[in-house]
Amino acid sequence: MVEDNTKELWTREGRILITGAGQRVGLHCLRRLLERGERLAMTYHTERPVIGELREQGVICLKADLSQAESVEMLARQIHDEVGPLRALVHNASAWIRDKESDTEYAAVMQDMMQLHMMAPYLLNMRCQNLLLKGRSPLADIIHITDYVVEKGSDNHIAYAASKAGLANMTRSFAKRFSPEIKVNTIAPSLLMFNEGDSEEYRQKTLKKSVMGVEPGPDVVYQALCFIMDNAYMTGREIKLDGGRHIR
Repeated sequence: MVEDNTKELWTREGRILITGAGQRVGLHCLRRLLERGERLAMTYHTERPVIGELREQGVICLKADLSQAESVEMLARQIHDEVGPLRALVHNASAWIRDKESDTEYAAVMQDMMQLHMMAPYLLNMRCQNLLLKGRSPLADIIHITDYVVEKGSDNHIAYAASKAGLANMTRSFAKRFSPEIKVNTIAPSLLMFNEGDSEEYRQKTLKKSVMGVEPGPDVVYQALCFIMDNAYMTGREIKLDGGRHIR
């Protein structure tokens, strides 16, 4: 009988750092990992009451604007000084920005999307490699959260889709560079949660895009995170959470 050693992949030495975890999916995953007993750190963009609550629970909370290059460099230094060894680095921070209507706005949107979804993860991966090597037990993880739109494309969010596609491609490159000590994988979700202001018409139209036709909620991302971190033989790959949109 083969002994189940998947729990050995988790460590109480290195922390799991999730970017953009002050709300919605990132916050949900953070809370679920707290329930599991993990040591955690997070970044957030906007002060909210929940940040204080998380600090009281032992989470290291770092304020950072990842759309600004200088803020990313400052964050990298803070991670070294205040967080230390990492079990996993989860790139969740994101912004769903629509393409604009003038030449100058086009350029600004593309720059913002590339900085947030590509440059920030790229720099943090490079800067934090040593922390991931220190925090692994026996393996560490980098997880990129991309989007189903990478597969489909978007006529109104071209810059967003392109930047997420770049992040997906970096998964394979970093998997090669950091193997075998650090696994690098992608989670690519489509609809997870509606916003409060979404109309019923919009909700029904969106639900019909997948064969499952449901609003799954953020826990499916948490489940995917756990699967990746519990698995010792997966790197450079992508988990698609889209409810079967590709076969609709």
